[in-house]
Amino acid sequence: MSTGVKPTVPGPARRSAADPVKALMHRHRELCARAVDPLEIAAGLEAHGVTDRTAVRFRHRDVFSLAEEMYARVPRDGETPPPPTTEQTSGARAGWALLTLLPGALCVATVTGIRLTDGQSRLVAALVGFLAVSLAVRAALSRGPLGTSDRAPTTGTSTWTYWLLAYATLGDGLLAAAVTGGPDALPTGAADAAWPMTTAPLLALTLSCAPAAWSAHLFAARARRKLAVSRGLEDFAASVRPLLLGTFALYLCALTALSALSGAAVAEPAALPQVIALGALLFLARLLTVHGFTHAPGAVLTAAATAQATALAAVFASRLPGCGFLAAPVDALVDLWGASGIQTLSCGLGALALLIHGARKLTRASAHARAEDSC
Repeated sequence: MSTGVKPTVPGPARRSAADPVKALMHRHRELCARAVDPLEIAAGLEAHGVTDRTAVRFRHRDVFSLAEEMYARVPRDGETPPPPTTEQTSGARAGWALLTLLPGALCVATVTGIRLTDGQSRLVAALVGFLAVSLAVRAALSRGPLGTSDRAPTTGTSTWTYWLLAYATLGDGLLAAAVTGGPDALPTGAADAAWPMTTAPLLALTLSCAPAAWSAHLFAARARRKLAVSRGLEDFAASVRPLLLGTFALYLCALTALSALSGAAVAEPAALPQVIALGALLFLARLLTVHGFTHAPGAVLTAAATAQATALAAVFASRLPGCGFLAAPVDALVDLWGASGIQTLSCGLGALALLIHGARKLTRASAHARAEDSC
């Protein structure tokens, strides 16, 4: 007599334990497929929120060990492309090294032309020199450790960078003249004019492109080596943090020396506080941008430029009837620190903010996922 119940047919035994690493590889299959070494997988996992504590759930002691297994298990059709030879690397390095010297050389030529001419010829020399230096800076930032060809594009930072450099040349003179009721004429390029133009800061900053590139190269290369020997994300961050501070200090030392030499060469005050603050801001902004962090540099550069523009606008707006109070904060700061206080304060606070931000972002393994060939 049939009971109507279908007998159970024994099937294949279900796995008692799934393969957690295989499931993780499926979720990050694109990362595993394009990685050229386990370090890129480790950095990518960290960028997606996988920590050493998370790696324990995948039966590994840390993210680096987990990445090594994932890389070993990725099926590959061919061999991994060989690393660039020493000759190729040396040639690329010589290329960007020469490019970083170009802005300073052209700026020296421009300053010399401005000082040897007057009237209409001086204006032409200044405009031609500005164009040449701008193109040289763009070329220097297109390759090597300061290049961003393989990173997210920057948006809007160039305009604010040009403003900050222009203010370093003309801003303090304009502010000093404005608080005393001037200026009565346009800048003539002379240091003793009613609206003086200072060329030492711009000269020092363009000359510092070379030490900035070498400092960035040193940071990227050393961080990549530490990434290769680190056995945990916290261990890597702890080892890279003093490296970041050391390379930043190295650049500031070079910038200080170049600022002093530039001031002596053009017979102008060295303006060390302003130049160091602005140089630190621009260097940290570029370093973060190169490693893929573009939002904070853009925001901080915008804030610094806006603060300087607001200070100038407040002084001129205070001349309107009943608006004298607008210039009170600027007048107080000028009385306390001089006209250079606005530039020093805005750029210094911006550099401090980026240094704190960089100490968190640039010490992550994901910031060094790929070493630039030109480095």
